[in-house]
Amino acid sequence: MPQLPAPAYPAEVLARLEADAKEVIARYPGSRSALLPLLHLVQSEEGYVSRTGMAFCADQLGLTTAEVTAVATFYTMYRRRPSGDYQVGVCTNTLCAVMGGDAIFDQLKEHLGVGNDETTEDGKVTLEHIECNAACDFAPVVMVNWEFFDNQTPESATRLVDDLIAGRTVEPTRGAPLCTYKETARILAGFPDTRPGAVEASGGAGAASLVGLKLARGEAGPQARVVGQRGERAGDGAPRDEPQKGAEHLSSHDAPQQTSASDPDNPAGPAAEEGE
Repeated sequence: MPQLPAPAYPAEVLARLEADAKEVIARYPGSRSALLPLLHLVQSEEGYVSRTGMAFCADQLGLTTAEVTAVATFYTMYRRRPSGDYQVGVCTNTLCAVMGGDAIFDQLKEHLGVGNDETTEDGKVTLEHIECNAACDFAPVVMVNWEFFDNQTPESATRLVDDLIAGRTVEPTRGAPLCTYKETARILAGFPDTRPGAVEASGGAGAASLVGLKLARGEAGPQARVVGQRGERAGDGAPRDEPQKGAEHLSSHDAPQQTSASDPDNPAGPAAEEGE
């Protein structure tokens, strides 16, 4: 059935959002480039992107509601229905899943009594499984309002959501202190985080993520080595794929490992069809 036009924001809310939107749009040479932050702005008002919010964005940018809807439904960071104060996302992509992400997600669903993309009755926690958080070296990872909680277990994740529901202070493994989902959305819209010490606490990548960078810069200590590409000349002029006396092989492409063809103690049998 056709939907009725989206209800308007109350006058005082509309005036406040229009002032904020004007500030956001002024950052861009083309106004339609401001759509993503404006969607965060309206999400900060209601906790999700409502039809009213999409109509507001369309009016501010001279777009159709269909154009705004196409963007709002493409990106998973925009909620399409009311959600909790804390968006708890469990990474269930390959590495996190193997390391325990699936078990964490199943445990939280049972513990909270909700399914994927559902909110607890008290409105505190929305649970969802999410794709890679680009923190595979800390797997399995849980994010709360986009802040990292690394190396989680079903038990630690359960304590985490219990603390959130009880209103206890929760500290992310890395990043700024937690704030509500609406407050997070306003920060993502490009407005400053005015909480004392929040910006300084945001920091950068974790230590495990920086190992490769330190190796590349030669900052990982005298024992650390980086294996070059095959055929690349070493410092003494010898090709790297030619074994050197006393050299330590750090890569299987330079030092082939034992395989069934070269290991008489572990021969490979003939391939057989399943069931034979």
